[in-house]
Amino acid sequence: MSTSLTSVFALGASYLLLMFLCALAVERGWIDRRITRHPAVYTLALGVYASAWAIYGSLELASRSGYGYLAYYLGVAGAFLLAPVLLVPIQRMTHTYQLSSLADLFAFRFRSRWVGTLITVISLFAVLPLLALQVQTLGDAIFLMTGAASPTLLALAFCSLIALFAMHFGARHSRPHARHDTLLAIIALSSIIKLAAMLTLGAIALFVVFDGPADLQVWLDGPGQAHQAGVIQPDSAHWRTLLLLFFAAALLMPHIFHITFAETLSRHTLLQASWSLPLFLLLLAIPVPLILWAGQRLGSDQVIGSAYLAFGLSDSFWVQALAFIAGLAATSGTMVLIALALSGMILNHVLLVAHPPEAKPNLYRWLRWLRQALIATVILGGWLFYRTVGVNHDLTTLGLAAFVGMAQCLPGLLALLYWPGANRKGMVTGLIAGTLIWLLGLWLPLLTGLSAVVLIPPGLEMLADEPDWYVVTLVSLAVNSLTFIIVSLATHTSDGERAAAEACSVDAVIRPKRLPLLAATGEEFKQPLARALGEEVAEREVARALTDLGLSPLDGRPYALRRLRDRIQANLSGLMGPSVAQDIVDRYLPYRRGGQEPTDDIHFVESRLEAYRSRLTGLARELDGLRRYHRRILTRLPVGLCAFGVDDELLMWNDALAELSGIDGTSVVGARRDGLPAPWGELLGRLLADRHDPLYKQAVELEDGTRYLTLHRAELKADGDILGGTVILIEDHSEMKWLEDELVHAARLASIGQLAAGVAHEIGNPITGISSLAQNLRYDTDDPQILETAEQIQQLTDRVSRIVSSLVGFAHGGRHVSGTGLVPVSVAAVADEALHLIRLARSGEDVRYHNHCPLEPKVIGDVQRLQQVMINLLSNARDASDPGGDIVIAAEPEGSLLKVTVTDEGHGLDARVRDHLFEPFTTTKPPGEGTGLGLPLVYSIIAEHHGRIEIESPPPGQERGTRICLWLPTERQDGEDINEPNSDR
Repeated sequence: MSTSLTSVFALGASYLLLMFLCALAVERGWIDRRITRHPAVYTLALGVYASAWAIYGSLELASRSGYGYLAYYLGVAGAFLLAPVLLVPIQRMTHTYQLSSLADLFAFRFRSRWVGTLITVISLFAVLPLLALQVQTLGDAIFLMTGAASPTLLALAFCSLIALFAMHFGARHSRPHARHDTLLAIIALSSIIKLAAMLTLGAIALFVVFDGPADLQVWLDGPGQAHQAGVIQPDSAHWRTLLLLFFAAALLMPHIFHITFAETLSRHTLLQASWSLPLFLLLLAIPVPLILWAGQRLGSDQVIGSAYLAFGLSDSFWVQALAFIAGLAATSGTMVLIALALSGMILNHVLLVAHPPEAKPNLYRWLRWLRQALIATVILGGWLFYRTVGVNHDLTTLGLAAFVGMAQCLPGLLALLYWPGANRKGMVTGLIAGTLIWLLGLWLPLLTGLSAVVLIPPGLEMLADEPDWYVVTLVSLAVNSLTFIIVSLATHTSDGERAAAEACSVDAVIRPKRLPLLAATGEEFKQPLARALGEEVAEREVARALTDLGLSPLDGRPYALRRLRDRIQANLSGLMGPSVAQDIVDRYLPYRRGGQEPTDDIHFVESRLEAYRSRLTGLARELDGLRRYHRRILTRLPVGLCAFGVDDELLMWNDALAELSGIDGTSVVGARRDGLPAPWGELLGRLLADRHDPLYKQAVELEDGTRYLTLHRAELKADGDILGGTVILIEDHSEMKWLEDELVHAARLASIGQLAAGVAHEIGNPITGISSLAQNLRYDTDDPQILETAEQIQQLTDRVSRIVSSLVGFAHGGRHVSGTGLVPVSVAAVADEALHLIRLARSGEDVRYHNHCPLEPKVIGDVQRLQQVMINLLSNARDASDPGGDIVIAAEPEGSLLKVTVTDEGHGLDARVRDHLFEPFTTTKPPGEGTGLGLPLVYSIIAEHHGRIEIESPPPGQERGTRICLWLPTERQDGEDINEPNSDR
């Protein structure tokens, strides 16, 4: 049956239109994102490994090597079964450093832009035969369905449609590392279609061509034996080599590397694919022998060739269309991803290395147009290679040439992961040597049709009769590996390579250096980057990096600036490759050189360990648990703790210190000591400057008031790999300081009590004598003035007796003796009596007194003690007033209290003294003029009356002077006995 070219084109265009509509549905959000981002979609997208080789090439290989065709599937299955030790470390590096291709990874590890260029060129040479294989299967399928003499133009039309699809959905973003959800969903759909088509073709072979498994077994035991006799099963050496090639292809082929590492969702998704992808490939491999045996039974292998036996299963258009769609699904997905991966590699490691962007206007758009042009060029190059070279070779030859070429990068990849001692010179020398052997042995014969040129080393003459692909594979990889090892051991490894080796090694703990940057804040990154990227791009890249890290543009911590620099470099690496990104960052965001020798960034190391700890096992896991336990002890220590490096950079700020200071540790870790918020920078600086003594009970003003802190320091001496620095302990001794003050106060009160008891004892006898003499005067004279004076003397001696009694009570219990019961007392009368007694002293007569107290309301109290209070207050006001000054006594009710004030116009009180006036022996008077006992007694009497006392100096509304405010109750307090005043009082 012959089908028209128009029908085949309509069939292929319909499939591509279906892909376009599905892509549009994903892009417009018509399909739930939970579906497009499901791990199953990623696994099916990995099915792009099953290219046209899986549909047609496996049939060809099975017809020649029997079950040797399974090596194609088992190789990639083996690579994914080793995902925890092989794929996950690569995924970690690609995600951390924004590496989107194999060239990016090699350029990052071996710290050379030319390494990336070399990997790109080798990948291009190796992938061209694979691209040609895809196009060739399209052309051959079109020829088988239509019988057209020249199917290449229709194949070119399909390539053009595929290129447009890849340009539209694969290069719409300027960043190659951006996840393409739409593209992944379409490739996953194409994997479902080719799997369904292959299973359907297998079912047709088993149940239409054969009458089921029993009939198949009968044929295999009979006529089929003749066909099986012509199959040469690969020996174990060939089998292992094929496994190695397909194993390497799963890691190194640009499109497989891209889909595996640049598009993966997470480590968990990759680990899940380690078993689900082999299951998918197993299902895809099952129909291959069925289709082969069915074609052999029908004799189709003599007519159309073993690679395309699916087309010979039936003359029905739909069976052939099914075989065509299976090939087109495999071919289109592979070509799209190859073009996408190679375009990014060529752009980043050839074009941008040759012509770095220097403040390119519309940089993002320029990069996007370049990538789209390169996608079209790659696909067109695959068609041209097919048209000029591929038509002369079978699928196996083209496929093996591609796989052997990419396998030359395998020694470098394994060394990248597991050999930190490998260097650039060794890798490049070995890679060039192996690649030259591959080019002469397999690639050159593709172009010229000549025999392979392979120099077999002495002692391996038995390889002379082996297939060319086998000899070239062994010799090239052996020379590559040996040269790599020898040169690496014999040559010097640079510091940059050692640092990159630590970043790439599976068990590495990255130890970057603590170096300061010339820029002081993140905002200052924009101006120098603008010289390389343009203002708009620099603004966006810095803002993006700040957002990713959650940093403020004004954050000036050295650690934060280093993280910002690394993030910008990683983002630029995804935009234009690690080589160009590193050159830009090193040139425009340089470190400040000179000063102290840089030390390891221990905080960054710990953050990386925290991110990596879930993957630690065995002793490493136990050691990390011990590290985390010790760090938790320091973090939760109930004493403030901080640690500085030798360069004064803060390394630790524990929880207790964060609570004491009110400063979160994450906001200051990585800052310099002099960049800490006040007062911590100055306080810690004083301790660091003093090399001997701790700082004891330093008064520090914090948000919650004055705290008294004691600071201790301990020097950490650097010793080999052990880092040096300083540890500071900060103890809050505020409560101890307050307790000490209370104890001092209590001791002072005790001494006052002892003094008061002694004074009272010594004064008591003379006062008794004075009182007796005053009483005797009443009987010795009738002079009214003398009798009045005697009466006043008697009153004053009674008052002195009561004062002495109060002192005794104060000495014994801290409170005055209760004396008589409390009675309603007029403050106005108390003030008048106090003024009368003050005037008897015949001092301060040039001071004017004003009693503005009302007669009502009365306060509940003891007249004599309240009079003592008023005399003390008026005496102090008189002593503080200047000649001609006014002293005002006033009172006004405030609820159940009466507010009494004594206001003078004196010089006022010093703030430092004001808060201590109620403490014994505190006085503002010159030595010999005051004891400092008056106000403490006043305070005690007011407290006994359930009142309170305050000092205002100066009073509100006055520029100078002092106001003493008393609040005394006007109502009976619980527990008080109130007596009405006697008629004679």
